[in-house]
Amino acid sequence: MSEVELVLRSTRVVTPEGMRAASVAVADGRIAALLPYDAALPAGARLEDLADDVLLPGLVDTHVHVNDPGRTEWEGFASATRAAAAGGVTTLIDMPLNSIPPTTTARHLDVKRSVAQGKAHIDVGFWGGAVPGNLQDLKPLHDAGVFGFKCFLLHSGVDEFPQLTPGELEAAMGEIASFDGLLIVHAEDPHLIEGAPQTGGPRYADFLASRPRAAENTAIEGLIALAKRLGTRVHILHLSSSDALPVIARARREGVRLTVETCPHYLALTAEEVPDGATEFKCCPPIREAGNRDALWQGLVDGTIDCIVSDHSPSTPDLKRFDTGDFAQAWGGISSLQLGLPAIWTEARKRGRGLEEVAHWMSTAPAELAGLRQKGAIEPGRDADFAVLAPNETFTVDPAALHHRNPVTAYAGRTLHGVVRSTWLRGQRIADHGSTTEPIGRLLERQRNA
Repeated sequence: MSEVELVLRSTRVVTPEGMRAASVAVADGRIAALLPYDAALPAGARLEDLADDVLLPGLVDTHVHVNDPGRTEWEGFASATRAAAAGGVTTLIDMPLNSIPPTTTARHLDVKRSVAQGKAHIDVGFWGGAVPGNLQDLKPLHDAGVFGFKCFLLHSGVDEFPQLTPGELEAAMGEIASFDGLLIVHAEDPHLIEGAPQTGGPRYADFLASRPRAAENTAIEGLIALAKRLGTRVHILHLSSSDALPVIARARREGVRLTVETCPHYLALTAEEVPDGATEFKCCPPIREAGNRDALWQGLVDGTIDCIVSDHSPSTPDLKRFDTGDFAQAWGGISSLQLGLPAIWTEARKRGRGLEEVAHWMSTAPAELAGLRQKGAIEPGRDADFAVLAPNETFTVDPAALHHRNPVTAYAGRTLHGVVRSTWLRGQRIADHGSTTEPIGRLLERQRNA
């Protein structure tokens, strides 16, 4: 084994076996060993004594819209990954849309990688896209190392990433199943949304009515039927409707290869508290009622929902239409990349849930989804990626103090529990009390036998 260079010592280290006092030895960017808390320091190693701060595995966020290249005024690799590092995230996977070009061909993937090179503060991977007309591009993208393929069943919000028709969806699922790839889906039924009242204007209740739960439920039922027939691995993105949980649980019992994520905004925010005209809260599918939020938490606890990821989808402030407060016209997306861990911990602690569970939902499970076997846990052989959290400290969210490009967030003015003291990538400190170092992140590819 390589010589140990660094030991991080804490009375509270979150491991796959639970939280315990330990010393974590690091060599060549990987975790070399978990030692007893009071173990003698290996010769030549540097000690980082964290006292009672909690040592967590670095978070893995598999749902981030970096928007670079093409819409860098919305976000970019430098700003997004700096925000991620400050928030305890050590790995993200970039969504294939909102950048121009979208990641729908191997050539477009090369463009995106060239733009990201040298700018990433954390490790970055890429999703591909499944859109009309690129069926023949899916296998080359898979071979080029994307982690899977995203599709929409309704308009994506940007014209260069069209939705799939039912026939195109079935063809894409068949093709992806042929090489055992992963399809990740924005699951809302377009016909049910078209049939819902589309009133527009500043009333949040009207916007909520325009994106009914039934649209999610119906789309998920259709995906399950196709996945059962075709054998495709399918992942449901940003679940907001708790009504779908029994259907999801039943499908899994029947052997359907189905995973599900939800997001901090569905678990920490509620429709009842969204002021009219406050378009910083707009996302699709929408933030729903408090009872729905409670049911989503239960879905996490019982394992029906696998993981929590940000769906960080920023834009320039003008696209949020703060001038009119019109939810129908505003860009849909919550900016939260730096705040996911404290937002979830604030709510989890109220519900008697532990940081071990939070680490599973926000690190281990997303890493498993993407097949990132070197990420997601504090155990020997994994990358030495860590987030150091002071769980009892609080802070008030100031949008201007966040690292993402535009100072807009639905969490503005909220007091949250959990201050990220530092973030470590492969044994190197990349963020310290909110300040970040020079970018040292790597561009990741899907592991070939994952």
